[in-house]
Amino acid sequence: MIRRNFLKIFGWSTAAGFVGVSCTESTKESSPKIKAESGPSQPIIVSTWKHGIEANEAAWKVIQAGGSALDAVEKGVMVTESDPNNQSVGLGGLPDRDGNVTLDACIMNHKGDCGAVAFLKEIENPIAVARKVMEETPHVLLVGQGAQEFALSQGFEKKNLLTDSARKAWLEWKKNENYVTPVNVENHDTISMLAIDKAGNMSGACTTSGLAYKMHGRVGDSPIIGASLFVDNAIGGACATGVGEMVIRIVGSHLVVELMRQGYTPQKACQLAVERIIEKHDSVKGKQVGFLALNKQGESGAYSIYEGFNYAKQTQESNSLIDGVYIHKWSD
Repeated sequence: MIRRNFLKIFGWSTAAGFVGVSCTESTKESSPKIKAESGPSQPIIVSTWKHGIEANEAAWKVIQAGGSALDAVEKGVMVTESDPNNQSVGLGGLPDRDGNVTLDACIMNHKGDCGAVAFLKEIENPIAVARKVMEETPHVLLVGQGAQEFALSQGFEKKNLLTDSARKAWLEWKKNENYVTPVNVENHDTISMLAIDKAGNMSGACTTSGLAYKMHGRVGDSPIIGASLFVDNAIGGACATGVGEMVIRIVGSHLVVELMRQGYTPQKACQLAVERIIEKHDSVKGKQVGFLALNKQGESGAYSIYEGFNYAKQTQESNSLIDGVYIHKWSD
């Protein structure tokens, strides 16, 4: 009996320590585990940053027409990918330091199926290629030339993604070649989207042209399932934006979902993930990371290191921009 009680106590404390919170902390917002059937009464979509407003509109049309959350997130983020005026995603994205526009994306459905591409060149909509990887191959991630060859075999066409304005900005940057590129409200580098459809199922997508003027070959968190994006249809989903290396080191989006599984609200789960990043790095000065989460009850939340992170939320009533909570001001 003593041994059995010890194992119970040891097992609980180990599980709590795994996500970096004590047993006392984990009960502060304790609630019964969220059931898959306890979804919201209506569909809902959330996506990162101001450009999420237009992306949400496209995704909402898909859901209202009876489409799946998977269809919605794909079509939604494609709007941003195809916007030449957006310099952090897809067409028009700022290049690496050698002048190459390289794209990363991933997608995940309510069954846990997922697909991704990284270091993809000359293909306007990497999210659509990521979905093809998920549905047409036994793999999760294709990269570089192999990813491009696969895209071409699936009917995608090559396109020059370096717009005149992005090329001009790159040439201006080359005059000084400042390799320390701040990740702030002007250089936020992703769009991530989470959606719940009329059937109560959730899917998510993330796509980017990556950090501006990065080293050639650099890949951040955006095509990495569990880092930039994670969906568990019984619990909810989470996505990330900002310095990808920092997100990868804590497998950020998966951490947020696991915290929600413990009973934390999306807002609190995002906060704890941001605090974990700060804890695990010697300094976060000038480096932005933000998390966005949506649980199966339709509750959303966002949290970031620095001010400026916001997200778009689409419901039956409205499509509005919401400011996330943050720890530091850029002037700190």
